[in-house]
Amino acid sequence: MSERQPEPTTARRIDRLATLPLFHKLEGRKVVLAGGSESALWKAELIAAAGADLRVFAGDAADRFTDFANEPPAGHVTVVARHWQPDDLADAALAIGDIEDLAEARAFAAAARQLGVPVNVVDKPEFCDFAFGSLVNRSPLIVAISTDGAAPVFGQAIRAKIEGLLPAGLKSWAQAAKDWRPAVQVRELPFALRRAFWERFTARAIAAPERDPGEIDRSDLFSALDRLENAHDGTGRVTLVGAGPGDPELLTLKAIRALQSADIILYDDLVSSGVLEFARREAKRMLVGKTGYGPSVKQSDINALIVALAGQGKHVVRLKGGDPGIFGRAGEEIEACAAANIPVAIVPGISAAQGAAASLGLSLTHRDHARRLQFVTGHARSGDLPDDLDWQAMADPYATTVIYMARATLAGFRDRAVAAGLDPQTPAVAVLAATRPDEVRVAATIATLPDMLTQLPAKGPVLVLVGHALGAVAATSVSQDLRRA
Repeated sequence: MSERQPEPTTARRIDRLATLPLFHKLEGRKVVLAGGSESALWKAELIAAAGADLRVFAGDAADRFTDFANEPPAGHVTVVARHWQPDDLADAALAIGDIEDLAEARAFAAAARQLGVPVNVVDKPEFCDFAFGSLVNRSPLIVAISTDGAAPVFGQAIRAKIEGLLPAGLKSWAQAAKDWRPAVQVRELPFALRRAFWERFTARAIAAPERDPGEIDRSDLFSALDRLENAHDGTGRVTLVGAGPGDPELLTLKAIRALQSADIILYDDLVSSGVLEFARREAKRMLVGKTGYGPSVKQSDINALIVALAGQGKHVVRLKGGDPGIFGRAGEEIEACAAANIPVAIVPGISAAQGAAASLGLSLTHRDHARRLQFVTGHARSGDLPDDLDWQAMADPYATTVIYMARATLAGFRDRAVAAGLDPQTPAVAVLAATRPDEVRVAATIATLPDMLTQLPAKGPVLVLVGHALGAVAATSVSQDLRRA
């Protein structure tokens, strides 16, 4: 097994965007709107709500804007009863045209671009530098949804879904965040403490979104911040996070929160790219993976790296496939942190065994077939089958046995277990890349399964399940090479 060094990853952190979503600050800034339709009136309300100094060139439809101009939601509105002219666009922050005539629309866009003004011509994407999305308004919390003009109705449906998920009371919490932020900033705290404050704020807001935050909330949060500040010695923290078997939808909410608060993420080869999509974009990522019988980072190097980074005040997330406490060497990393007085938190994950069982559609502890569930490793430090497995337990007909890292040692496991009394006809299934789109299964009996592992792709994590609880799913090799639908 060749040695491997931890390596920063340069893989992209986001896939291609059709458009870049931006939020314009328009308070007191000039915005020009050309047009007099009902659609133009809605755009005028939207722009004015952001506090803009709005100039509406409405032509002969100026009367449509009278009531709105007298009582705008915010900002200042001037309605001009003539059509726009190129000079009207000078010094504008944005230019919006609700213009049907193609030649005029082209001229409007050209005039705006000539003056360096971002332009949008309604329903004419070829003349648009920016787009309006569907809005969920909990201002100052605002969510915008865009389909890049492909399906506005679809965007509106998504908006309706989000509206239902975001209680109206979050508006008050968002305003409290805006009001309290200066008191946090004036303390000039290190990033870790600022982040800790806002994590606590967010947890409180999500727990009670239906009520307005009050002075008790503010006092509690700042008292907690005082305690953190007094106790803070510049040392960071470590969170061991279970990434689950691969399907990103199996991540826990707590795992997602840890990923979104990380300064640096040390992850294994088994962690899928979909899981990493949940990570904070600014977090540095380092691959510290191990591959069976292939290049691997020494565990001692990983331990030292975790301690060094946390010692710099970083929040280090150690992201492991499955559950960190199941054959994930979490114990060694916890001991290294304890020796350096670095706090460690553990976020459990869905184990590969649970993921494989769910994918197979079976219970690992069916009461008619299994009294016990046991997880064992097929891979000792030497790379061979461990010598100290309890072979009488492996042969128990009323146990379901899950064998991790058994691709190269399953034949030896079979021979030792059968010699100890395991029925050779016991059902067995090997699952590669459980819960992922490329999942592959081979089903047989424990007697024949080791010789069939060559049917699996050469790369990828393999889990073997043995026991009568597997029942019809694995009783015959007819179900070889099944793939998830």
